[in-house]
Amino acid sequence: MGGTKQKTAEQEKYEQLQKKHEIQRPVVKNCLKAFWVGGTICLIGQALSYFYIHFFNFTEQTAGNPTVATLVFISMLLTGFGLYDHLGQYAGAGSAVPVTGFGNAVISAAIEHRTEGFVLGVGGNMFKLAGSVILFGVFSAFVVALIKTLLVMWGVI
Repeated sequence: MGGTKQKTAEQEKYEQLQKKHEIQRPVVKNCLKAFWVGGTICLIGQALSYFYIHFFNFTEQTAGNPTVATLVFISMLLTGFGLYDHLGQYAGAGSAVPVTGFGNAVISAAIEHRTEGFVLGVGGNMFKLAGSVILFGVFSAFVVALIKTLLVMWGVI
């Protein structure tokens, strides 16, 4: 009666049956696919960054913004044409974790609700999935700016 419950024979039998029919996931293979696709997305981003630096005279610090915008735009186009879903099914987190996953989340919610109209459907639901990411990013930026401002005022930095 000390809080530990004894497993009944029926529970153990059920667990054995469950383990027998459980689908084994290829974890290493999935990790390699995610790493390969995510790395390729990052490679494309780096190439875009060099493109903006070389052809449009951006600096390394300023080339990040158009690079991110271009990657998000490309992922939105691929989502609109139905291609990004195939990439996501193949790569899993390898396609969801980079910034392209953000573009996919925004557009897929907009496409899903387009039949409800532009204002209530697309506009009202576009940021349903990505809204928390935007909120966290804005709040984090505010906290970091506040801390930096206080440190500058106090003469620490």
